[in-house]
Amino acid sequence: MKAVSKILIVEDDPHIVHFLRSALQAAHYSIDVADSIAQALERCADYRPALVVLDLGLPDGDGKTFLKTLRSFSDIPVLILSARNSEDEIVGCLDIGADDYCVKPVGVPELLARVRVALRHASVMQQRDNVIQVDDLVIDLFQRRVSLGQQELHLTPKEYDLLALLAQANGKVVTHRRLLSAVWGAEFVDHTHYLRIYMGNLRAKIEQNPASPRFVVTEPGVGYRLLIE
Repeated sequence: MKAVSKILIVEDDPHIVHFLRSALQAAHYSIDVADSIAQALERCADYRPALVVLDLGLPDGDGKTFLKTLRSFSDIPVLILSARNSEDEIVGCLDIGADDYCVKPVGVPELLARVRVALRHASVMQQRDNVIQVDDLVIDLFQRRVSLGQQELHLTPKEYDLLALLAQANGKVVTHRRLLSAVWGAEFVDHTHYLRIYMGNLRAKIEQNPASPRFVVTEPGVGYRLLIE
């Protein structure tokens, strides 16, 4: 019998808690609820959820504080569910470790789809070591080698570093700032034209049709992600 995934809802609005609990329990998930940062951190340690659905406006602080603390000791996937819809807010949460960001109000089908994706990514990541394979694209992080259809590809160091960062992100979007900082340095975080050039070169080497990429897709205004399904 398939194990039931445990989901922790971190939300202080009882109406939203009722909506989320009803939708997720109907989809056969096990649910626990925390209404503050302090309680959420305790429940993560005790309940050991497979996924956290997190609101940002909590009575004892901003949900980003919880996220930063959680990321210091755990890779539990976190789906932000917030009424804040600014691009800066979304990018900021993704930069500090959120797996996805969903703007309230959200319908049940979209909520469940995002939950399934986050859980699927986490499951895939648990099965991986230093070799990441997506269809016939193989990224060997230990040997810094990339092959496609058993043919080794010759990537430049920066092309490889970009692809490796995306591969290690477990299907999550990696923001422009994070990619630029990691590959070029913190002083280059605003040089997004570097990414356009290098991602174009990378896609030319790994994609059958770079104009309609299978592997590396663009999240407009945010960053890039490697499709692992």
